Amino acid sequence: MDDTDVWPEIEKAATEKRRELVLHGPAIDERVSSNQGLDASIYSLKLLNYLEVSQCPSLTEIHADIQLLTNLQSLILCRNKLASIPHVIGRLKALKVLDVSVNNLTAVPEEITQLPELRTLNASCNSLELLPDGLSRCSKLSTINVSKNRLTAFPPDLFSRDLELLSSLVASDNCIQELSGDIHQLAALKVLDLANNKLNEIPWNLSDCPKLKEINFRGNKLSDKRLEKMVNGCQTKSILEYLRGKGRERQAEEGGDADGGRRADKKKKQQQRKMKEKVEEDPEEVEEVRKMVVRVLHVSDAPTALTVQVSAEVKDVRPYLVCCLVRGMNLKPGNSLKRFLVAQMKLHDDLCGKRTIATIATHDAELLKGPLVYAVKTPTQLKVVPLGRKEMTAVELIRLLQLEADELRKQKKRQNVTGLHKYLQLLQGKPQYPCLVDAEGDVISFPPITNSEKTKIKKTTKELFLEVTSATSLQTCKDIMDALIVKMAELNKFTAEHQEEVGSDGEVDAAPNPSPSSETSSQLVVQQLRTVDQDGNLKM
Repeated sequence: MDDTDVWPEIEKAATEKRRELVLHGPAIDERVSSNQGLDASIYSLKLLNYLEVSQCPSLTEIHADIQLLTNLQSLILCRNKLASIPHVIGRLKALKVLDVSVNNLTAVPEEITQLPELRTLNASCNSLELLPDGLSRCSKLSTINVSKNRLTAFPPDLFSRDLELLSSLVASDNCIQELSGDIHQLAALKVLDLANNKLNEIPWNLSDCPKLKEINFRGNKLSDKRLEKMVNGCQTKSILEYLRGKGRERQAEEGGDADGGRRADKKKKQQQRKMKEKVEEDPEEVEEVRKMVVRVLHVSDAPTALTVQVSAEVKDVRPYLVCCLVRGMNLKPGNSLKRFLVAQMKLHDDLCGKRTIATIATHDAELLKGPLVYAVKTPTQLKVVPLGRKEMTAVELIRLLQLEADELRKQKKRQNVTGLHKYLQLLQGKPQYPCLVDAEGDVISFPPITNSEKTKIKKTTKELFLEVTSATSLQTCKDIMDALIVKMAELNKFTAEHQEEVGSDGEVDAAPNPSPSSETSSQLVVQQLRTVDQDGNLKM
């Protein structure tokens, strides 16, 4: 290819006014090498909101003209050989996701602190020696991954109250020597991974992080040998309880009341009791709480419940899966089913980052044949009956969706397309696709593209099987599953309070059930499910 030729992928994106572009793999790398960088015409695609350039070892720098792509929301530059990131990146004010993992970076430019919309920063597997000061200005940050670098310390303002949405901080395999007690100011922190660093102590203040669920300090030589033993074998709850006890001792040693911690706990319990009494005294509040209850059944409560086996091969494709059963969701009245589907779409666009972070799938549990297997298949082997279509292979489905997308652009002169078509780039170049298969060998889910018509939910669905898959992290799956169930509880409460008889689709519901419980309660029952490996060992 002549150096003056526009790369076909870029030319096509420009002609069709696309908003997503993915360039990766050996063929692209060969062009990068001969061109000594990316085709400069890529910086003229000002409509782009998703750009991925990955797996190109010949790519060592990104031109400053990247600043021209002001609509970018996701910039994925992983698995290249980048030695630096241009300082002008601070001008991409719409950027939400920045992934520069697995490169040769020794620093992240300070200008990333000028990105007001930044939510995810992944700079893992580089040679970073420090992070820039001022990250607290990125007040919407929720995920930071800087594992496998050479960091010796965190910037002082990383533990600022301004980062009120930061839920995941992964900095394992570095050289970090100290963790500030100010970490308790991260009110939303759920995951903290500092394994294999050079920490001597863990601040007792860590136990004051109200939402902390997962911590990992393995591989640190702690001065408290009992604590070191605990972090290598105990659950998060036990470690936090131990730290809380150490905090009380420290307060006593510093001259405080030896019973101060106990009194604080007692005061907290008294406040909780008063709140409970207040609710009990107010019948309206009792009714409000009762209508929005979610009851969770542990796996031990239903030992014969559905199980999901995860094959080892998904590790390199889409490794993380969380699933459960939900009963009590009333989809029958009026537009309740449509509201649920719209809510799922909004979660996909927002929390799931348009399915780039995670994907939700919902099924009619009564139509499932268990046990289920989460596995991978080649594009030609994977056969599925997509929603509203006939059975076809993944290759045929992707080709069909691509043709439909092209036709839509021509007919309606759209700059981008909606529906399944906008997720095709997520699978581009993948040798294997993830899928969930039932006991009859049928593919019931093909994330992140579609579910199967076989398990499609309807107004009459009484029990739902929910799944969340991700290539990001297990905690991401858990967080999104939590958000989905909360949204379902809200919708169920709304349905209970607004009696509807006819949906906008013209369907007339059957005569309402006169049962008092169905009229006054919208309780959801969530049944935890076992996710196991191929040997039957519990994974989740």
